[in-house]
Amino acid sequence: MTDNKIATVELGRGGPRVGVQGLGCMGISEFYGATDEASARETLETALAAGVTLFDTADIYGSGANETFLAPFVAAHRDEITLATKFAVERRDEDPDYRGVNNHPAYIRKAVESSLRRLDTEVIDLYYMHRHDPAVPFAESVGAMAELVEQGKVKQLGLSEVTGAELREAHAVHPIAALQSEWSLFSRDVERSAVPAAVELGVTVVPYSPLGRGFLTGSFADAGTELSQGDIRKHQPRFNGDNARTNAALLEPVHKIAAAHGASAAQVALAWVQQRAQVHGVTVVPIPGTRKSHRLLENVGATRLTLTAGELALLEPIAGQVAGDRYPDMSLTSAARE
Repeated sequence: MTDNKIATVELGRGGPRVGVQGLGCMGISEFYGATDEASARETLETALAAGVTLFDTADIYGSGANETFLAPFVAAHRDEITLATKFAVERRDEDPDYRGVNNHPAYIRKAVESSLRRLDTEVIDLYYMHRHDPAVPFAESVGAMAELVEQGKVKQLGLSEVTGAELREAHAVHPIAALQSEWSLFSRDVERSAVPAAVELGVTVVPYSPLGRGFLTGSFADAGTELSQGDIRKHQPRFNGDNARTNAALLEPVHKIAAAHGASAAQVALAWVQQRAQVHGVTVVPIPGTRKSHRLLENVGATRLTLTAGELALLEPIAGQVAGDRYPDMSLTSAARE
């Protein structure tokens, strides 16, 4: 580690070295209320200066707007960053709530061209299948993704929200560099089969929502009453009503540990995720999202916080006591297929 930048790790076997913490860019364009674009652009630069080099987006975020927003930053720093985006989740203009999954080869070929155009780049460093449709064999969908690697449009492949068996099946078609799934003090279903498979295959795990969409930081206690209209968290079961009250009580040890370290609850939650690397013997690069530079610096500070065995023991029971599902409809998650 030099110039006070965060440490780096290898992304997948033989892949580029990236900062041990990345940046999830979804919230810049949608889902978490209004965004100050100037502040968001400043945050991107702050992240890079701190050693964050993995920047994560998807074609669904803002229906392509997030990729377009990132394009100037990508152009200015193309050789310094690792750019990740995703395909597979379809939306319909006439039905804002519609979410479909498309893993067909023809769709993949079309989707990558659209992402390349919006990102204004010739190659995507890490291209994820955002969600898996079991009705489409991996031999077809991952095979089409592998063709993109051969054509020089994509460098590495990733999967999101897949089971261990699915990860192994896909990896047999083409090496998978990264597995992106929700992983936090509140969400540990990824540990059932996907993490062991990642360890076996040398796949980097990229936890999304490592801060429980802000709930673990204490930034809100009940989404239904505190957050603005259009905020996705108002529709997520664990952040509302009785579930939210139950779950807020689970954060007591997080705050206790934070106080002992002179740290924030966010830093404790992120340090727990970062230390999954040692616990499981797998490379872990969480991608907390933020639109504010001071929060970005707070988050990267967690990479330098080490929790003791006793503190980890205090945090261990939390996930098993969480009330409510991650999503109102869990059918598109790996948990639904375990």
